[in-house]
Amino acid sequence: MEIGSGDTEASPLLSLSSAFSYGVASMAMVFINKAVLMEYRHSMTLLTLQQLATTLLIHFSRVMGYTKSKDVNMTTAKKLLPVSIFYNANVAFALASLKGVNIPMYIALKRLTPLAVLVAGFFMGKGRPSLQVSLSVMFTAVGVIIAAAGDFSFDLVGYSLALTSVFFQTMYLVLVEKSGAEDGLSSVELMFYNGFLSLPFLLFLIIATGEFPDSLSLLFAKANSLAFSVILILSLVMGIVLNYTMFLCTIVNSALTTTIVGVLKGVGSTTFGFVLLGGVKVHTLNVTGLVINTAGGVWYSYAKYKQKMSKQRRLISDEEARQK
Repeated sequence: MEIGSGDTEASPLLSLSSAFSYGVASMAMVFINKAVLMEYRHSMTLLTLQQLATTLLIHFSRVMGYTKSKDVNMTTAKKLLPVSIFYNANVAFALASLKGVNIPMYIALKRLTPLAVLVAGFFMGKGRPSLQVSLSVMFTAVGVIIAAAGDFSFDLVGYSLALTSVFFQTMYLVLVEKSGAEDGLSSVELMFYNGFLSLPFLLFLIIATGEFPDSLSLLFAKANSLAFSVILILSLVMGIVLNYTMFLCTIVNSALTTTIVGVLKGVGSTTFGFVLLGGVKVHTLNVTGLVINTAGGVWYSYAKYKQKMSKQRRLISDEEARQK
């Protein structure tokens, strides 16, 4: 399924399914990346492999006629270059922070993104959101702060990397929404341009940071392990799935909706993070913060659903009035 932002108003089912798909893919990706990085510390090389797999899959799908995405247009590529830069900066800092921060606290820090998107959208001319949307996002952010206050394994470097990732993710999501609306690009086309533009930048980084060629040698050595190979392949596949569902959710809904979905999936990720990977002691502040955070996310979802249904009713009324 390819969705362009030039389409008519998305149906509630499409909006819900795109948001749910992104939430599931995003939650799975956190654990898969964490599992890979526990065995293979070269996060930039991992990101490069994920982008390479995405780009090659879309290219060959287009050549064989499985997708209707258009050929590369250099004018469009220049417009999307900032999107690609912010995307890779976001993922690079996020992966680097995962090496030092446990999953529950990583997710708590990343939950500050919705508030940042709301503020950025306001200053970039999107207008002031409704009172319910504003309050629900603030409520979610308060829950984040309370949950994070229960972290006794403070890692300054890890926290700094995660917060830097929040900034880049905010700029990236706002630009994706803006570029999709202006250029009418489908979710698959946005994926291809992002991967195509990312590869030179990433190749430069893995050489400049000294990961290459040691990262490649270690990768071949680790490939002898069946367990590692399976996890690595899952990481590459889920990288493609995550990119597609994220672009789809952002185009069909909005940048703010995509970040709120990330917040909601974070509740499940945090719970599983306590159980599966350990490293965090359950604290009253964590539980209290998660409850507040979840309530804010549910509140926001209800407010956005009401907005979408109200907009659709107005569109139907206008159409009926024109036909009379």
